Order: sequence, then structure tokens, then C-alpha cells
Amino acid sequence: MTEQRQKTVVLTGASRGIGHATVKRFSSAGWRVLTCSRQPFDPRCPWPGGEDNHIQIDLADPNRTIAAIEGIRAKLDGKLDALINNAGISPKGPDGERLNTLDTDLRTWGQVFHVNFFASVILARGLRDELSAANGAVVNVTSIAGSRVHPFAGAAYATSKAALAALTREMAHDFGPYGVRVNAIAPGEVETSILSPGTDKIVQQLPLRRLGQPSEVADVIYFLCSDAASYVTGTEIEVNAGQHV
Repeated sequence: MTEQRQKTVVLTGASRGIGHATVKRFSSAGWRVLTCSRQPFDPRCPWPGGEDNHIQIDLADPNRTIAAIEGIRAKLDGKLDALINNAGISPKGPDGERLNTLDTDLRTWGQVFHVNFFASVILARGLRDELSAANGAVVNVTSIAGSRVHPFAGAAYATSKAALAALTREMAHDFGPYGVRVNAIAPGEVETSILSPGTDKIVQQLPLRRLGQPSEVADVIYFLCSDAASYVTGTEIEVNAGQHV
């Protein structure tokens, strides 16, 4: 009998919130998790092989993102079972206020789109062969803000997430012939460190009347990367307690 190969996932934005919960979810299922973030590996993170499986990368810089592809490839065995594009930034004004289309600096627009949108294209294209070799899956993390004006999420963030949802459909069409599934999840109000004051008022209007937990979002991501979702591609799953209804 041959030993079963350990599955591998590449995850951006792994250092906190949904990303951190996703690392724990996949690691607990026996996957090898390659984490990508702007920060160096934090030795307090408990998962196995953490530092060896970490890639420090600034996704706001497209040249560095492109250059990081070879470093990621070097850590693979020629196969990649899942790519999760979770990294995202949502800049605020000097007093923490929402940045709208009128007061968002053009350089801020560019930074947001490089992290939230273009990095997903660069990584998926750069790792296409490895994803294809494993009949792998891509999951793009969008947002409830991609489909409506949100009281806290800025205009650049919202439009980048709407673009990422459209990209998910395009990628599903283009990557499908290579055996790669591409889906998205759109979280709503999830209990993380970046919640804005006033979120409690939104929660009062949700059908489920509560915040989501990062682990609940991680479970949906895991489902989309698992064999249970082997015939699911090109879709965006709302994970928001019914906020979209």
C-alpha cells in the first residue's frame, strides 16, 4: 500500500481573524498549511512546521508578489490542493471614518486593489500548474460589502471585493478545463479585531441576531476545498447570518 500524500493549502492573510481560524481548521484536518502575510512568522502560532511553511510577502507590491511565486513553488511537491485568497485591507480616515469615492486618495485605491484583487490573479495564475496537478481548488474571500454600500467598509474595499466576485466567475470558467475549481465566500459581520463601532446595530437587524465566528467562516472555506464540494465551481457563498436577504 502506498502512503497517502499530505494535502497542501496556500493561504494569504493568515495572521489574524478568518485567516488564523482557517489555518487551524486545515491543520486540524491534517493539511500542510503554507501561510502568506506581510509579517514574519510569529513563534506563538501553535501549528506544526509554522516557520518553515511561512512566506513573508507584501501583496500591495505586484513585483514582490510575482517574485514570491518561485518561493512558494519551492515549498511544494509539484502539487497544490488549495489556494485561499483571504488577504484584504480596508483603510480608514484619520479618525477611523469610512473612506468614500470622493475622499479616497488614488494611491490608496491602487494599494487596496493590489492586495484585495490583483494578488489573487497573480497567485492563481502563477500556481496554475500545481493546482491542476492536484485537481485543486481556489477560494476567494469577498465580502457582504461587495454587493451593497456598507456603513463601515470603504469604497475602494467594497469595489475591490465586487471585482473579486466577478473574477471568481471568470476564473471558474478559465481554470475549469485544468481541473481546478474556483469559488468565493462572502462573509458578513464576523467577530474579529477589525470590527467597527456600531456593528452591534447591524447585528440587531440580522435574521440570526448574532455575529459570526471566524471558525464558522473557516468551515465553509474548508468545505469548498474538500471532496464534498467536488462539483461546485463558480459560486459565491454568503456567510452572513442572512444579512443579504
